[in-house]
Amino acid sequence: MKTYDTLTEALADLQERGYNEDFNLTEQCLFCKGHDLEIHPEDFEVDEFYRFEGETDPGDNMVLYAISANTGLKGTLLDAYGVYAESLTPLMVEKLTIKGR
Repeated sequence: MKTYDTLTEALADLQERGYNEDFNLTEQCLFCKGHDLEIHPEDFEVDEFYRFEGETDPGDNMVLYAISANTGLKGTLLDAYGVYAESLTPLMVEKLTIKGR
């Protein structure tokens, strides 16, 4: 897995590698607005992830996920640290939990 100094650098490289869709997190799935498509936990894989920490504000902490869906779509999901939010289903939490990867 590559390392990046900035979130912008990571996003640009992932886009060059075909991760062109913008996924949004919902309670039960990812949503791809560009295709008006819901992608449920069993229908995608997290290929890579990158953590970015704000230098001055802990609220700036982010995780960037590179995701492949079984539909052939590849995209990114940005999430503030806290994928454990109560509003997510257990399957979504499990899918996005970074365990020693």
